[in-house]
This record gives sequence, C-alpha cells and structure tokens, in this order.
Amino acid sequence: MPSPSAIVDISVATIQGQLPAPVIFGDWVMNHREFVVVRLRTQSGHEGWSFTLTRDGACAEQIRKSIAPVYVGTDIADREKTFKTAKGRTYGSHSAGVGLRALSQVDLAAWDVAARMADKSIAEFLGGKTAPMPATAIIGYPPALMNPQKIGEQVKGLYAEGWRRFKAPMGVTLDESEARLRAARRNAPDAWLGTDLVWMFSDVDSAADYANRIGDLDMGCIEDIFPPGNARKLAELRKRVPMPIWQGDEQGGSYYPEALIMAGSVDRVRVALTCMGGIPGGRAIIDECLAAGVDFGPHMFAHVHSQVFSAWGFSDKPVEWGVPWSGVDPYADSLVQPEIIAGGLMKPLPSKPGFGDMLNREWALSQPHQDPDHILN
Repeated sequence: MPSPSAIVDISVATIQGQLPAPVIFGDWVMNHREFVVVRLRTQSGHEGWSFTLTRDGACAEQIRKSIAPVYVGTDIADREKTFKTAKGRTYGSHSAGVGLRALSQVDLAAWDVAARMADKSIAEFLGGKTAPMPATAIIGYPPALMNPQKIGEQVKGLYAEGWRRFKAPMGVTLDESEARLRAARRNAPDAWLGTDLVWMFSDVDSAADYANRIGDLDMGCIEDIFPPGNARKLAELRKRVPMPIWQGDEQGGSYYPEALIMAGSVDRVRVALTCMGGIPGGRAIIDECLAAGVDFGPHMFAHVHSQVFSAWGFSDKPVEWGVPWSGVDPYADSLVQPEIIAGGLMKPLPSKPGFGDMLNREWALSQPHQDPDHILN
C-alpha cells in the first residue's frame, strides 16, 4: 500500500491568457500570455499547484515526457532528492531553458502540497514568516497604447494609492521610451524608477547611448538589455552607464547566474523560482550571490516570491506586480491582489496552507486552454 505522502499523479494544463491589446516590442508581438499550470496529487488526496509563463516553450510536454515519470511513485518528503534525480536524468534538457522552467513548476507544486499536508503556509513550512515588503508596479502596458501622457496619468494615480516604485518597459521607439520615463518621473519625483529594455539592444555603444540619455532621471535600474548569453557584453556596458544593471532569471539556465557574477556583469541578479529551479535552485543562486557579495531580488510572480523571500529573511527585496489587466500577467491578475500600506510596502498576502489560492477556475476556463486531464474544472 503506497504511503499517504506518495506522489500518485502530476497533471498539466496550458492557458493562453488573452491581452487587452497586443504587446509589441519590435518584431516580438504578443497577442496572449501563455501559462502552464501543474497539479500534483498525493495518495492522501492532497493537491499542490503551481503556474508560470511558458514563454511559448513546450513546458507541458516536457513535464509529461521526462519529469512526471521521475516524480510519480516517490514520496513527497523526498522532494529535494527527487528534484536532483529529475534534473540529473537529462542535464542537457533540465539544466536550462524550457526544461528547467518545467522542472521548477513541478518542484513548486511539490513544496505546495508538502506545506498543505502540514497545514502550514509555505512561509511557515520553510521555517519563517511573512512581512511587509517593498512593491514595484510594472507600468506602461501595453506599450503601443500607453503614450507619455497616459503613463504619466497612470503613475500619478498609483502614487496617490501609495505605490513608491515603478518599472516601465520600452515603448515603440527610443524617443517615446525616453518620453514615457520622463513623464513617469515628473509624476513621481521621489519614487524609485526602473526600466525593462526587453532585449532590444545588440551592441554596447547603442545601449550605453540610450542609458546615458536617461541618466538624469535617477534610474533605479535598467534590465534585460541584451539577449541571453551576453555576460561579457553586459560587464562592458556596466562600466559605461550611471545606473545599476539587473539581469538573470530569463538568461538561459542554472549556469548563467554564475557567469553574470564571475564576469561582474550585474548589480543585481534577478532570481525567479518559477524558472530557475524552484525552491532548491533559487536558494542555491541566492547563496551564490551572498557568497560573492552581489545583490539579488525576485522577478514577477509575487504570489510565490513574496512568501518565500520573506520566509528566508529577505523581506527587504522588492516584489513586482503588473498593473491588473494591462497585459503583464493576466493569470496573476485573476488571483488576490496586493494591499499597499505606508511607505509603499505590500501588506503580506492572506495566510493559507501552501502558497494559497493558485488557480482561479472561472478565469482559467474563460480563456483558450488545453486541459486533457480536466484539472481546471
């Protein structure tokens, strides 16, 4: 007879979250944001859940083909050992990209169900507690519709609600991108302001020119400047710009943060448990940053990161929230939203077993989806 904590099933669904308008970055046009949803079930009937962006990679297929078969039949108490086994079963696939993203989701679902079986929140289960955290509003989406005037009005409204940190992506052109940031700064002169360059640059000179154009805006960061795999180029750029450089989580795999650190490429390594190896992978990267004296912080997916980072004692690291229903993260928009309190801090999310409510079935079923195992019903 299997143990009550034996994993008996891992099922996956994919959802194409529709956007209010296309999100356009050069030749990259998004009409939807695709998410993978994982349900892990134990012999006792407990369920663990996780979700993340697929970045249009075949996450569901990867989980069904090479990850679920490793986990099913193991005990949830052995989840860290099983994670290492699954990663090592095919390093060529599971150490980077889609494979590591897929493995991260199964790992998070395993931790979710373990905490639920203990009737503890994930923060309590990790031996910590939640605390108020700085919160960054991701503004300016969809870029093609948010001209400088509109982004200024958006920031003005959010500032009045208590937000004190803002991050905007590139606009349609460099000139409009700069104008959008200047409008944001005018409406929040004492706020933290960063910008996502969405991998739009290919050479150091052009990236440095643009960064120095906005250097008088007291920018908190520029991030995602070059496409993945450019640690040396980033290091060169870092010497030529006045603001901090952030990069990390989308950069290819478990090996890349080390390359960023060794090359002196970044001021902050962005850590996303949802694509860098779940709980064990994320913690290993943080420990590497701590040993090297390099700053780190989470990227998006605040329903996960706010609880885990706080539990680990890093409640000073800002978490990120997209303006609801603007096109940043429609899945997260369907879940509980943050409450901003004094100082631009986010009040801890409601404490529930595991990660809390990780699926809004009504929203999920209203979107185009592929759900062969009917986990969304």
